Amino acid sequence: MKYIDEFQDPALARRLLDEIRETVTRPWALMEVCGGQTHTIIRHGIDQLLPDKVELIHGPGCPVCVTPLEVIDKALEIASRPDVIFCSFGDMLRVPGTDRDLFQVRSHGGDVRVVYSPLDALKIAQQNPHREVVFFGIGFETTAPPNAMTVHQARKLGIPNFSLLVSHVRVPPAIEAIMTSPSCRVQAFLAAGHVCSVMGTREYPELAERFGVPIVVTGFEPLDILEGIRRTVCQLERGEHTVDNAYPRAVRPEGNPAAQAMLADVFEVTDRAWRGIGTIAASGWRLSERYREYDAEYRFSVEGITTREPDACRSGEVLQGLIKPHECEAFGGSCTPRSPLGATMVSSEGACAAYYLYRRLGIPSTPQEASPVA
Repeated sequence: MKYIDEFQDPALARRLLDEIRETVTRPWALMEVCGGQTHTIIRHGIDQLLPDKVELIHGPGCPVCVTPLEVIDKALEIASRPDVIFCSFGDMLRVPGTDRDLFQVRSHGGDVRVVYSPLDALKIAQQNPHREVVFFGIGFETTAPPNAMTVHQARKLGIPNFSLLVSHVRVPPAIEAIMTSPSCRVQAFLAAGHVCSVMGTREYPELAERFGVPIVVTGFEPLDILEGIRRTVCQLERGEHTVDNAYPRAVRPEGNPAAQAMLADVFEVTDRAWRGIGTIAASGWRLSERYREYDAEYRFSVEGITTREPDACRSGEVLQGLIKPHECEAFGGSCTPRSPLGATMVSSEGACAAYYLYRRLGIPSTPQEASPVA
């Protein structure tokens, strides 16, 4: 708790806010990439405490939210089979597919289990050799290494009844897609510290230079966010666009070589669809040819599923930073955590969930002076 408290100090937060106010001279739009950062910002009111000239745009950094509808439907199809034990992290169970979710599959007799690690699913496969065990592997560069390691272990231990339903995505191609969009307003990025702790920062300088945007690697506590914003605003005001690591206690430039080696062994880069956004080239991973027998899509022949998003759901616009959650007509009415239209309302990192949880139910009024620490 000592180290958490140090990064939630109200006096230091006020000092950082004062420095930001003294520095900014013109409007700037910054995007925080990670959904965990979005929740910190909304929970502590950081966006409302910033000067009017600094706008925070919420990015597509929620792994549950960007898992495409067709992959959710594939998960539902596989989980409904009587010979399958389907394992997932808990926040995937309420994500709506076309006509149901994993909770409903379980209520109709499907063996859907919440696990806390992919290795838990591998253990279940060892304990149930006569049933197929599938783990729902989603997420960014942070969750991909343990999922890769689990597949590697399944092959090493000779566990044939384990497979992985893969929907892993990569951050740098998403940044490129955002910057090349005709509707892009983003002038700088707060990069996700946990992603960079795995992959390092080597992919970002080229993006910063090509698009002329500062990229500041940032942590997840209130002071981490404020320091990242301060450094970003300083760069923007000076006309600079470099990669700056504001999270050195967790991120090294080279990242985690062991995790990267595991990713290179088990996965290969592929085009990947993002829910509400579309397909982004080279933005994801799939199991490599060496491990293809552990790919649940191939094992259960569910490659051909096609879907359509609900017309009332505007989560794709939220994920692209085009609107704030409360600007969606369905928000808080026909779309709530109990009856969600999209994943952004049910995920623990979803922007819509953050706005609903922390009662941002309408267009914000003039920012009020308050402490950004809960």
